[in-house]
Amino acid sequence: MEKTIAKQLLSIKAVFLRPEEPFTWASGIKSPIYCDNRLILTSPEARVVVEQSIADTVKAKFPEAEVLMGTSTAGIAHAAIAAHILGMPMGYVRGEAKSHGRNNRIEGRLEPGAKVVVIEDLISTGGSAIDVVEALREAGAEVLGIVSIFTYGMQKGIDRLAAAGVVNYSLSNLDTLVDVAVEMGYITAGWKERILQFRSNPSDESWIR
Repeated sequence: MEKTIAKQLLSIKAVFLRPEEPFTWASGIKSPIYCDNRLILTSPEARVVVEQSIADTVKAKFPEAEVLMGTSTAGIAHAAIAAHILGMPMGYVRGEAKSHGRNNRIEGRLEPGAKVVVIEDLISTGGSAIDVVEALREAGAEVLGIVSIFTYGMQKGIDRLAAAGVVNYSLSNLDTLVDVAVEMGYITAGWKERILQFRSNPSDESWIR
C-alpha cells in the first residue's frame, strides 16, 4: 500500500520533489519537498485508491471506531468519503471555535465517550493533529488514533505524537516515496540521500550544495 500510494501522489503531483530548486516554508526553512494532498480530490483514479485505503486502514487498525473526524480543512473531504465507504458518522474539527451562532469548534454530532478516529492529510511536526485530538478529548470523545495520508517521518512529529499518547497510521511516508521516486526517475539516488538528510534536520541547510 505504501508504494501504491506513493506512486499515486507522485503521478498527480500531490507531492513535489524539487531539491534543485527548494521550496520555502512559512517558517523560512528551505525544503526539497512540497505536499498538497488536496490534489487527490481532483484525480478520480487517485481518489478511489486513497479513500479506499483510508477506509481499509480504519477498519483494520481501529475496528471499534464509531465516528470519523476530519481535520480542518484538508482532512474534511477525506473523512467524509471514507466515512461514506464505511457507513459511519463523520464530522470535523475547526482550527478555532466559530465567533457566531453556536460557537462550535466541533461540527457534527459527537456523543460523550464516542470512539473517534481522526483523519488527517499530512503529518509533519504533528502540532495541528494533536490540537484536534485534544479538542476532541476535551469534548469527551475517546480518540483511538489518527489515519493520515502521508507523513514526513520527522522526529519532532514522532516525539510529539508519542508524548500526547496518539497513535498514527499513515498510508505512505517519505522513505517509501523517495525510493519510488528513484525507481520512477523523478530523482537520483544522490538526491534521495539529501532529501532524507533534510528530513533528519530541517533547519540545517547543508543538504543544499
